[in-house]
Amino acid sequence: MNRYKSLQQFLNPHFKEDEYQLAAITGDASFRRYFRINTAEQSFIVMDSDPDKLDNTPYIELNKVFSKHGFKLPKILQADEKQGFFLLSDLGNTHLADLLGDEDRTLHYKHLIKLSAQWAQTPPAQYMKVFDDDFLQFELSIFSEWLVDAFIDSSLSDEQTQMWQDACQLLVNNALAQPIVTVHRDFHSRNIMRTGQQWAIIDYQDAVQGPVCYDLVSLLRDCYFQLPEHELDYLLHFAYDEFTKQQLIQGITFEEFKRWFDLTGIQRHLKAAGIFCRLKLRDGKSGYLNNVLPTLQYISNVSKDYPELSALSEWIEHTIIVQTKKRLDKEIK
Repeated sequence: MNRYKSLQQFLNPHFKEDEYQLAAITGDASFRRYFRINTAEQSFIVMDSDPDKLDNTPYIELNKVFSKHGFKLPKILQADEKQGFFLLSDLGNTHLADLLGDEDRTLHYKHLIKLSAQWAQTPPAQYMKVFDDDFLQFELSIFSEWLVDAFIDSSLSDEQTQMWQDACQLLVNNALAQPIVTVHRDFHSRNIMRTGQQWAIIDYQDAVQGPVCYDLVSLLRDCYFQLPEHELDYLLHFAYDEFTKQQLIQGITFEEFKRWFDLTGIQRHLKAAGIFCRLKLRDGKSGYLNNVLPTLQYISNVSKDYPELSALSEWIEHTIIVQTKKRLDKEIK
């Protein structure tokens, strides 16, 4: 029996077959699939998360953790954990991504910076991994494996290999130097929703214990949207003041905070660029390829501001971006 028929069987005890409509929702970057159920009175979301491909326990358990601490998440109304089907409350259709042209955009970001600071203070819980040296190095290896090796089929010289290893260690050290807090890990415009007068958070199951600037980078250096530099600078100062007020950071200057932020962004964007390529090559999802070049350009631009990363910037600018453009041109043809 295919999963769609199994999903319908999961729904049968809760809905009369002729009294609801099931419509697919554009999927995310994972193996999960989502559908909206519309009845005459209300709507729901059903999540298909095959347990042969994904461990659903963190999704279930962390839902309890974050809900308990006052965050608005999808409510799990019914679940068949063995098959991986979940009936969820419907938070609507409005994501932060839909509001980025709004005149209140800066105000939205300020509210979300405060929310991220509150999220960071959620006590550590089971199923939250720790961003340690090995974890960070693994994330960086996604870039070298899936973009450099697999997508553009490029090989590194001994000098480039040393440069890459040095840059990775610098980025890892930067992450480990920061206060460790609860991190959503993908706190960006497509995972933050506006429902009623509240902000709701989805895709929280990969939460970890990690560097204090990580979610701030996800929010303000979104791979899917670029803030103007003057607005970014204003919001970064706001975040510094807010994080200080909420005692997430102590005894560091704004310049030190900005370095944490910038280098955390480089680490995250290297991983993201690799994941976009992996989605194409491994999972057959080409919808993220448009995000590869802007992500690479961010890495190059920010690296230029730090002398110890100038070689990384030059390599990204003159080798990786050039070869990626050639590969993307072939994809279009």
